[in-house]
Amino acid sequence: MLVIGGGIIGLVTAWRAAARGLRTAVVDPEPGGGAARVAAGMLAAVTELHYGEQTLLGLNLASARRYPQFVAELEEASGQAVGHRVCGTLAVALDADDRAHLRELHALQLRSGLESEWLSGRECRRLEPMLAPGVRGGLRVDGDHQVDPRRLAGALLAACERAGVVFHRTWAERLTVTAGRATGAELADGSRPAAGRVVLAGGSHSGRLAGVPREALPPVRPVKGQVLRLRLPDVPRGSPAFLSRTVRAVVRGGPLYLVPRENGELVVGATSEELGWDTTVTAGGVYELLRDAHELVPGITELPLVETCAGLRPTSPDNAPLLGQSSLPGLLLATGHFRNGVLLTPVTGDAMAEVLATGQLPEEARPFSPLRFADAAPVAAVSARVPQEQPV
Repeated sequence: MLVIGGGIIGLVTAWRAAARGLRTAVVDPEPGGGAARVAAGMLAAVTELHYGEQTLLGLNLASARRYPQFVAELEEASGQAVGHRVCGTLAVALDADDRAHLRELHALQLRSGLESEWLSGRECRRLEPMLAPGVRGGLRVDGDHQVDPRRLAGALLAACERAGVVFHRTWAERLTVTAGRATGAELADGSRPAAGRVVLAGGSHSGRLAGVPREALPPVRPVKGQVLRLRLPDVPRGSPAFLSRTVRAVVRGGPLYLVPRENGELVVGATSEELGWDTTVTAGGVYELLRDAHELVPGITELPLVETCAGLRPTSPDNAPLLGQSSLPGLLLATGHFRNGVLLTPVTGDAMAEVLATGQLPEEARPFSPLRFADAAPVAAVSARVPQEQPV
């Protein structure tokens, strides 16, 4: 089995498949990179709820529930910590319109059976004293946690290596298709690894691989996000932290988050820009993030700015992932996770391992089959017999 793409989705697929006894290889010039290198790592199934995404909510919640066990297994398999924090999230409003929006979101959360608590502005500031005096109210969600995506990627890479996954550290230039079936890939170094099945997990680039028939190409596009990393001050033992939990808000109509890491880093993000493949960090993007963050937490402008970066979120037409068999026999997809890639890592790994081992997606993942975007004609490909794995 060959996985094209070595970001966290490709790596978790490879790791879980190898645990099922499948001979597995990954193609990526820099495994462990991808969009997760820029992500904030919020495990925010509740505060990420959007209208019209109740089906995705079910998958998000299933993955969030698996995170503690997933982290335990991964840290044991890799020997590395992933920075998992069960610190909770506070979503706050800065003006009357934002407060009304949060009230509506709270009602939607309650109708969806989720746990969140409405707080007054004073109660929000009691929890997080660094918040601006003008905070008008907020939602406390203790079940929304966080993980460090860079450490997560490193741990997945180590776990794959320990599990015997083979790495081809180069680009995949073309999918190999033989007799109407995906059978491997042509790589930039001239090699042509063969495989009984190919998993395309290339993030935003998944829709650009040559050799994939047009009807089987995943409909994913890149959405740019710029992110800042600042250094939190050292505080004496027993003193309150600058921020003790993830803080989110909508400022001037744009979402903003501040994620304090256990290693003393504060992640501030993120812009959302439909600019194709551009990954330039712009002065305007940095200014807007700092301006809005200052409005939310005025003391933030005193912190050292240690990194600016930009990445591309792989986005599908309905903002939900594509998981499982494509319309081309032998080609499976694991892409299109948009803003939920880190959150959905555990459930994606389990779903892809299950479909690779048994030919069937778990029930919770079936609404996210790539065939929801395909014509009815190619559906027969799902029932095609899966051959024995070939060496890669």
